[in-house]
Amino acid sequence: MIRLVTIAMMWLAAALPVSAQTYVLAPDRVFDGEEVHDGWRVRLEDGEITAVGANVDEEGAEMIDLSGQTLLPGLIDLHSHLLLHPYDETSWNDQVLVESLAERAIRAGKHAEATLQAGFTTLRDLGSEGAGYADIGIRDALDKGVIEGPRLYVAGPAIVATGSYGPKGFRDGVAVPLGAVEADGHDGLIREVRRQIGGGADWVKVYADYRWGPDGETRPTFSEEELRLVVETAASSGRPVAAHAASDEAIRRAVEAGVATIEHGYQASPETLRLMARKDVALCPTLAAGYYIAQYRGWDGAEDNVPQRVTDARELISRATKAGVTICNGSDVGVFTHGRNAAELELLVDAGLSPREALMAATSVNADILGAGDEFGRIREGLAADLVAVKGDPLSDITALDNVTYVLKAGRIVRNP
Repeated sequence: MIRLVTIAMMWLAAALPVSAQTYVLAPDRVFDGEEVHDGWRVRLEDGEITAVGANVDEEGAEMIDLSGQTLLPGLIDLHSHLLLHPYDETSWNDQVLVESLAERAIRAGKHAEATLQAGFTTLRDLGSEGAGYADIGIRDALDKGVIEGPRLYVAGPAIVATGSYGPKGFRDGVAVPLGAVEADGHDGLIREVRRQIGGGADWVKVYADYRWGPDGETRPTFSEEELRLVVETAASSGRPVAAHAASDEAIRRAVEAGVATIEHGYQASPETLRLMARKDVALCPTLAAGYYIAQYRGWDGAEDNVPQRVTDARELISRATKAGVTICNGSDVGVFTHGRNAAELELLVDAGLSPREALMAATSVNADILGAGDEFGRIREGLAADLVAVKGDPLSDITALDNVTYVLKAGRIVRNP
């Protein structure tokens, strides 16, 4: 009996996270979330950044030599789906209709670990896609240390207009689980938003449009008044709203209603983008989702036959930056492989952002959108020691983000060579 108890205690000790220690990190350069600094050192104590600069006290600290590397704040992806996996593995319909909630939750735990190992220490998960409030359970399991992964902000089940969302195509009278929750009108929307708040959502996600036009084209789903109800009800509890919106009219309605972020936004006109800039509504363009879906449909990635969807997404970045819109880093990962989140940053640079602008989008800008800019997202004294080191210089070549060496979450090393 004593031996069994001893073994159990040893197993538990191995499973629990190792306590944060005191370190001094010595990279070639530090990107602090806004600017790059050659020769800086960073001191960490008890999960917090306690000193930064060229001259940092090394006494009592373990030195970590990061020669040839760049140290950055832990990266942030504001549009993820931990409960999905790539559509070329299993279609979205089959994930919603066939895979058990247990399987999806187990997969999500693996996805969270892969994400953290890739240097992404914070995610906003925008919709459980038919898995109810499983994302909230995953967030809480991460917070308790039951599983390994990034900090997680979750939206629970997204809100859609009746008749707009899928899975679809079944004969009349056949009821199937949907990938989101239907709600309409004054009482219905208020009730559903409040239900999600009570369920533990950090954000509320609403589909302002969907592919339900007469010919399958994208059209608005909710009126501006309905969207305003969602925003006002969520705001009364301190929750912001993210709006899925691709069509210009739906984007305009959502922005006028007061949402915090527009997801996708592909068809936004210059006028609507200027409205977004005036109202300080950020754009999560999710370029990687369109890029990978085009490949699933047969595109070989060649520049001489780029699909229109990919071209439209690239052109959106040019229009949005010209209008002064805040660009966030949100990839729609889950459509493609978890742990490849940095693909979005590479595509943002391909579309015209500088590497510095892309890195800001994935660090300080995203942290500010989350309302957590005084907690993480920058390398600054007093902030959480969420950090990632990569070989090379991503400010010169953004693909250096593919060469992660160290990852620290709250000062604890969760990946090293």
